[in-house]
Amino acid sequence: MSEIVSPNINQTLEQNGTQPCFEAFLKNVNSSLHKAFYEIDDITEFSKKRRFPSHVLKEILSAVPLSVAIPSEYGGRGSHVKECLSILEAASYESLSLSLVFGINIALFIEPLGKYGHENVKKRIFEKFLKDQHMGGLMITEPDYGSDALNMQTSNQQIGDKYHIKGTKHWQGLTGMADYWVMTCRKKSESGSLGRDIDFFITDEHDPKQKIKVLEYYNNIGLYPIPYGLNEIDITVPEENKLIPESTGLKLMMDLLHRSRLQFPGMAMGFIRRMLDDTLEYCTKRYVGGKSLLELDSIKHQVSKIQSAFTICSAMCHRSSQFSGIDNNVAGDAIEANTMKAFITDLMQDCAQTSVQLHGAMGYREEHVASRGIVDSRPFRIFEGSNEMLYSQIGEMVLKKMTRQKTLNLSEYFKSFELVERAQDHFKKMLNITLEAGLSQRKLVELGRIISRVASANMVLHLGESGFKNELIESCIDILKQEVKSLVCSFQEHSQVSPFIDYKEGSEWLQCS
Repeated sequence: MSEIVSPNINQTLEQNGTQPCFEAFLKNVNSSLHKAFYEIDDITEFSKKRRFPSHVLKEILSAVPLSVAIPSEYGGRGSHVKECLSILEAASYESLSLSLVFGINIALFIEPLGKYGHENVKKRIFEKFLKDQHMGGLMITEPDYGSDALNMQTSNQQIGDKYHIKGTKHWQGLTGMADYWVMTCRKKSESGSLGRDIDFFITDEHDPKQKIKVLEYYNNIGLYPIPYGLNEIDITVPEENKLIPESTGLKLMMDLLHRSRLQFPGMAMGFIRRMLDDTLEYCTKRYVGGKSLLELDSIKHQVSKIQSAFTICSAMCHRSSQFSGIDNNVAGDAIEANTMKAFITDLMQDCAQTSVQLHGAMGYREEHVASRGIVDSRPFRIFEGSNEMLYSQIGEMVLKKMTRQKTLNLSEYFKSFELVERAQDHFKKMLNITLEAGLSQRKLVELGRIISRVASANMVLHLGESGFKNELIESCIDILKQEVKSLVCSFQEHSQVSPFIDYKEGSEWLQCS
């Protein structure tokens, strides 16, 4: 844990009219995390309970960690991506739930408000974030539509200078806990039909006319401190609460969601580093038959894969920090955004599973950080688009590009594909395969997985050019090559096996014995 810094450092420097340097700011945040999790309370106990204890959350927010995402003109630290990712990393080293709370606030509320919000609304809400520890979230998902967000039924109708919003939302992180929401809905015409575009509004829980009714709290598996539930929307908001898109609401939504996916590596970074640190320490100190676990060949390979995930995540953070800020519109960066979100969340789950396995019986305790990690990291592969869906989209988008260029040989196409330009030489032999124009969905998923690994190798090589430890870069590329080779084999051998609905007749093993 970083050295302790006075919790009052931010207050002192703000009173002098200046922001602390980020190193001092981050040390202060780490100090608050240590105090909240190990002195004021015990993280192994309250992580099993629903919601963060108020005294824990108060201590953490006293360091104003969310100020990293607030533009400097409103008193924040300037919304620099590398600072946002570093705060997510610091939180996820201790608690994946806390990092997700920060991620929801930063990527799904503060950044879209900062980019698309009305000036008066931004000024008022950001002041509450900085001074009163307020928080915000995003409402998109509906019970009957899930990932089919474009068909959401929550509607808005303009009445004078206000909007009436009505509908139902669920599975919003911070349900009943957030002070503000970015609310998505569709315009309702006089005839009752819903428009094709998506509108975005800011709602304020402190205004009785904007308060959202929680119908039910869900018993979510894992991520216990974060409340999820079913929400009834029947509110009225002023016109200035509507977000102003640069073109259409659909592109605003893509910009918002892609930026969020591009910042997933921040939440993954601390988590994977924790899995690596704990696993290395245990395998070094644990002796079997006179040898440490880390001297065993199979164990070396498993730990190397966690270390590779650490390197990949570092490369993704490095890449994301270069272009995913609110000054840029990332609505068109679907392939890269989907790659980061899907691959890094797969790696989070893999690292937790491996760490538990290597810790043996000790890792299977409920309070162990890796066993908690298995459960807590699992939904990361589902929310903001299930990974299978995102891989399928990657495969479909790249195949369309290849078809337009009339180049269906993957290795040949990669020579001109900017997301893999540095890495393609490492994979050209194994990717010398010719695709068909109409791939099945299951093959699109496999293709997406292949592309995501090569694109990630490209990021790793970029990171190596920036001075990152060369041994980690080389080891990571070797592991990625092994995985791509395996995926290509799976892609080429893919069968069209389908389930049998009426499987019961003739399938009783006892009758065959």
